[in-house]
Amino acid sequence: DIDSAYKILEISSSASDSDVKKAYRKMAVKYHPDKVAHLGKEIQKTAEEKFKAVSDAYNEIKKQRKIS
Repeated sequence: DIDSAYKILEISSSASDSDVKKAYRKMAVKYHPDKVAHLGKEIQKTAEEKFKAVSDAYNEIKKQRKIS
C-alpha cells in the first residue's frame, strides 16, 4: 500500500519527486547490507530485509508517480 511506502522512506506523500529520490538514497545508504557486514550475520540479514523494503517502497512510489 502506498501510504506504508511513504512511511518506510520516512517522507510524506506531499514530498516532491526529488525529495523522494533523496529519501531513497539516504535510506539505501543507511540500510545497505555491505555497511553492516562487519557487525555479524544476524544484523546483516536484518539490514538486507530493511534494504529490500526500502527498494520496494521506492519502486512502488516511482510507479505511482511515473518517475523514471
